[in-house]
Amino acid sequence: MNKIYKEVLTPAEEKFERWRKGVGLVAGPVLFLVLYLSPAGDVTEEVHKLTAVLAFVLIFWLTEAVPLPVTALLGAILNIVLGVGPAKAVLAPFAHPLVFLFIGSFILAEAITLHGLDRRFAFAIFSIKSLQKSPLRILFAIGAVSACASMWISNTASTAMMLPIALGVLGAMREIGDKGSTAEESGGFRYSAFFTAMMLMVAYGASVGGIATPVGTPPNLIGIGMIEELIGTKISFFEWMSFALPIVIVMFIYLFFVLGVVTPFGKLDLTGISEYVASARRELGRWSRAEKNTAFCFAVAVTLWILPSICGLALGKEHDLARLLSTRLNSGVVAILAASLLFLLPVSLKRREYTMQWDRAVKIDWGTILLFGGGLSLGSLMFSTGLAANLGEFLTSFTGAESLWAITAISTALAIILSEATSNTASANMVIPVVIATAHGMGVSPMPPAIGACLGASFGFMLPVSTPPNAIVYGSGLVTILQMVKKGIFFDIGGFIIIMVSLMLLRPIMGW
Repeated sequence: MNKIYKEVLTPAEEKFERWRKGVGLVAGPVLFLVLYLSPAGDVTEEVHKLTAVLAFVLIFWLTEAVPLPVTALLGAILNIVLGVGPAKAVLAPFAHPLVFLFIGSFILAEAITLHGLDRRFAFAIFSIKSLQKSPLRILFAIGAVSACASMWISNTASTAMMLPIALGVLGAMREIGDKGSTAEESGGFRYSAFFTAMMLMVAYGASVGGIATPVGTPPNLIGIGMIEELIGTKISFFEWMSFALPIVIVMFIYLFFVLGVVTPFGKLDLTGISEYVASARRELGRWSRAEKNTAFCFAVAVTLWILPSICGLALGKEHDLARLLSTRLNSGVVAILAASLLFLLPVSLKRREYTMQWDRAVKIDWGTILLFGGGLSLGSLMFSTGLAANLGEFLTSFTGAESLWAITAISTALAIILSEATSNTASANMVIPVVIATAHGMGVSPMPPAIGACLGASFGFMLPVSTPPNAIVYGSGLVTILQMVKKGIFFDIGGFIIIMVSLMLLRPIMGW
């Protein structure tokens, strides 16, 4: 069932994508030259040059004229060539400790998918009898598994895993339910409406669940990295989960309410669904040595990620042991340690087979890693040159924002809107440094606007092109664009409100 699900576009959409990329390929260099050759005015030479580079990068990111990671590298190279910054300073963010957290967590996720630990986890949840008693409970379980899996593996992998499982469950429901009935029959179960809700629950659950942990989705690490670099505040693994997990729970309940509770599907007797789940679990067989090794490495990573914070809570942050663990157990170091164990724990010593092989490990998403480094590099340069402050002043004067919560609302909304048109990683890279500078210029805490932009970047629900999970379920043929847009608007607006209210409630608790 390890099928790779790719984005499915209609001929009209393919034509639009070609047009969009073509426009970007021309507009990016043209805008760069116009800005670069125009008079610098009152700004410094570095700010003038960086503005031209930033415009070029943003156009290429928004239009995806070339792959996003390539654009990130081009931006860094242009800044070096034009003298905006020395090579050592511009390229340093590509070796930031959080880059190694990306690498280690990606290798762990690759092992989890490779050895089927994700599917075993999913069917273990489905085997709970109480979740098999009604369509709504099935819908809840599907969404919950998708969200939980996305906390530790990419939302794309989570959705690709859950789609065949969800389709199998839906097929079993159709077989054991009202045979021969249609969605239009009076009193019959509305299969088409439920199938659409199920597909959206898989995609939206994966997008929302990734917010819960630093490794769940790239914008989280981008936000953590920029907050540490630009604000000087370090957010630990446990601290992130302490405020992000409650937001995920509230958002998930909202998703379930809109997709399931308020939608009349009708009644359906699900006696027999347990046979499908039991059969699927039997196919998985007994735990293999590779699965056990992967589970052990994953447990090591999670334990060491949260151990410093637990010790800090129990003993106090200034305790010698708490400070030692916080210093030594850097999240990136822990991720690399756990990933390295995969190459050391044997599956078969006789055949010299280990839990992870290098030829499989190199298949991780290196593009996201480069995109993160490029975004962090641009963000640092925007701050060091003063460009971010200039953009912040413009944003403040243009919007009229004069308070902490006004700029937080703008940053969150802007990240959500941009995530509908471009990747959530690019959206976070574009918005977070600007809103941090804006908050600094206004003399208010930059934490809520930065966190709001970081979370908002993951809330692209309206279009198939907004996120890979959306594209995957759209490719199933069970969701139309109109259905996705109609539901996506509800979740974009609802997500914005939930983020804002949550940040207002959490600020005094978290000390922001």
